[in-house]
Amino acid sequence: MKLLNKAVGMVVSVIGGMLARALFKRVWKTVTGEEEAPKPTDARRGWGEILLAAALQGAIFAVVQAALDRGTAEGTSKITGVWPGDGADDQANANGQSDDRA
Repeated sequence: MKLLNKAVGMVVSVIGGMLARALFKRVWKTVTGEEEAPKPTDARRGWGEILLAAALQGAIFAVVQAALDRGTAEGTSKITGVWPGDGADDQANANGQSDDRA
């Protein structure tokens, strides 16, 4: 089951990267009117613009990835009845299930 979860996670990560890239391009164009964000090595751009683009891109990528990871974990839990990530032991204990580890 863990192998299947890892494979699905990898596919979701690739799709998430593509989705985040497209979303960033759309947001950048809406905010600045420019088709492409500046590259860090573009001598015509200042520090502020470069760092703003990097921060916006990082935030979008993080939010998209977190949303997809959480959705994948919830889907896995609904299908298998087992939470695939951190806190699964705490959740099982809260639901009255025993922890067989000693």
